[in-house]
Amino acid sequence: MAVAEAKLDATEARLSALTLPEGAAWLTGLRQAALARVRAMGLPTRRDEYWKYTRPETLVQPEAPQAALFDVSDEAPIFGAIDRIKIVFVDGVFDPAASDDLSLAGVEIERLETAAAKDIHWAKDVYGALEINGQTPVARPLAALNSAFATDGILIRVTGKAAKPISLVYHHRSETSDVMMHHVIRLEDGAELTVLENGPAAARFNKVMEVDVADGAKFHHIRAQGRDHERRAATHIFARLGAESLFKSFTVTANGVMTRNDCVIELTGDDAVAHVAGAAMGDGDFHHDDTVFITHDAVGCESRQVFKKVLRNGATGVFQGKILVKKDAQKTDGYQISQSLLLDGDSQFLAKPELEIYADDVACSHGSTSGAIDEEALFYLKTRGVPTAQATDLLVLAFLAEAVDEIEDDVLRGEITGRLDAWLSRRRG
Repeated sequence: MAVAEAKLDATEARLSALTLPEGAAWLTGLRQAALARVRAMGLPTRRDEYWKYTRPETLVQPEAPQAALFDVSDEAPIFGAIDRIKIVFVDGVFDPAASDDLSLAGVEIERLETAAAKDIHWAKDVYGALEINGQTPVARPLAALNSAFATDGILIRVTGKAAKPISLVYHHRSETSDVMMHHVIRLEDGAELTVLENGPAAARFNKVMEVDVADGAKFHHIRAQGRDHERRAATHIFARLGAESLFKSFTVTANGVMTRNDCVIELTGDDAVAHVAGAAMGDGDFHHDDTVFITHDAVGCESRQVFKKVLRNGATGVFQGKILVKKDAQKTDGYQISQSLLLDGDSQFLAKPELEIYADDVACSHGSTSGAIDEEALFYLKTRGVPTAQATDLLVLAFLAEAVDEIEDDVLRGEITGRLDAWLSRRRG
């Protein structure tokens, strides 16, 4: 009883610091329902099963912890050479001067703040709907908190094949910024879209992205989380896949004192494919948590989870991944791998891989390993004249390659590999 009361008190303390945003009736009703979900669940504590490896206190306390700004003038902006539609937010506020025109053939792009003032909107059937589905069987109260209080974000409806990616750029300019953003993306039958994300966004960032992928549609997502080291972030992706659809998401993370990335995917149409991957590199006061839940609820579907973390100087990596195969989801192909490369004896990797299978015609596997640099491979490179530090970096890049290779586009894959190499070079220098 004392634990429940403490959780309730902490939840109400957080809610008392927030004000439910105004909007049209369709969105106000959804926000009020999300607020009710938050109160029913309570915000997470370390006693919750899926938070036992990650302390949520700084993500739920009423005030955002201060995060020093980080100078990134030593490198060109990521994705800067890509032909894209750029949409820029500064501490959660849309920056029209830095953003491109939002017109793109076959794509409707609108800000949540603008849509919130309309009496009728297509997002009514998606906003909060996938988040609600993602609350079972594991509660995700930070996502419900976002659905209730997010003031802005991007709503994207795709009816054809987008000619260029949509790039969401997040700048962090205030040391105390506390931002919630909610994106809704709907791909109609046969549509295709690539979404790029980069930047630290805020001192504390809570983001939800709901992606509804209809039959035969394809969605690609590449995200680079910013280099501001003191930032804290809790991000959520909720996706629903129709028949013969494709969903691929990759995240690269370097720096960040606290990052929790949740990804919840439902494969509801036959022969759907979902791939989720990530590469994280942490040094020192670094805590990075990938939590993934994939539900197979259709025949002949494929899912892959590929996560690699490189940790040193006391950094901590967490992976919690589950594949749930329902009774009628025959011919499921599910693959999950989580691995860490520990560059010293002070770092740690905590993993909780899970399979829950109720169908009998499936091919599912999972594995998780932690290890150090391969001394034989390191010795081989050194005998060829490669300095120790550079040889170590080459082996690190080789270790991360399986995750990075999940990016289909050669140009984008090369961009991410270059950023990883640059991060290693800075540490080496």
